[in-house]
Amino acid sequence: MQKDQLFTRRRILLAGGAALGAAGTAGVILAATEETARTAAAPVAGPQARQALAPSAFRLQPLTGYGPPRAAPRKVKVREEPILRISGRGRRMVLTFDDGPHPEYTPHILDTLARYGVRAMFFVCGECVVENKELLARMADEGHVVGNHTWTHPLLTELDRGEIRDEMESTSDAIEDAYGERPQWFRAPYGAWNRAAFQLGADMGMEPMAWTVDTTDWDEPGTDTIVDRVEEGAAPGVVVLSHDAGGDRSQTVHAIREWLPYLIDSGYTLSVPRRRV
Repeated sequence: MQKDQLFTRRRILLAGGAALGAAGTAGVILAATEETARTAAAPVAGPQARQALAPSAFRLQPLTGYGPPRAAPRKVKVREEPILRISGRGRRMVLTFDDGPHPEYTPHILDTLARYGVRAMFFVCGECVVENKELLARMADEGHVVGNHTWTHPLLTELDRGEIRDEMESTSDAIEDAYGERPQWFRAPYGAWNRAAFQLGADMGMEPMAWTVDTTDWDEPGTDTIVDRVEEGAAPGVVVLSHDAGGDRSQTVHAIREWLPYLIDSGYTLSVPRRRV
């Protein structure tokens, strides 16, 4: 399908609000990992997993039972550990952004990525997707990959299996409505993985991705600190964690304008993980 056809389809999805049935995922992944994180019931994904935050007042409830039935996704292998790095030749890195989309910060990040011709991954929350579908359409049009980050960003290790499924399925449905495709990647909030998350993600055709370098932008440490963490952590195969929502992300917006050209000038290729059809 040509890009202009995809563009038209996504605009129809947004304008009409139709929930189109999926044809399933088109084949899965991927780049095998060379290093992995330890599996545990506590937050483990990445060197600096965050502490769970108190639920915010704007949290919405996951949507269930609306629209036509979805086609069953192609299942993938159930992993016991999340992907921390990507394999491949050369100085390749992956940039990822969590918790959005946000109408104030996400457009600035997309503008910077577009300026340098870089594609990234956005792990989005369903409650934010339903309010910002046009941003997911833009991500699709500009070649970015959208992943599932649950509906309300809960600590999955405190939920039962049915609650986890609801968080994940409703978010995949919202992503498909706005983006035109079901997600093939999943990231557990706070890096808190458990067996149910791995199993359910695989059942839904999603691979689990964590990160290698945490920018700590979630803690608002200052633009310079964020820049230093990315530049010092840069290495082939690295997956960088940043955020485009969940708080004041103005430091992230300013920092990426500094560290992105630095990485490019240093010979790094910033792209998304490869997939095998």
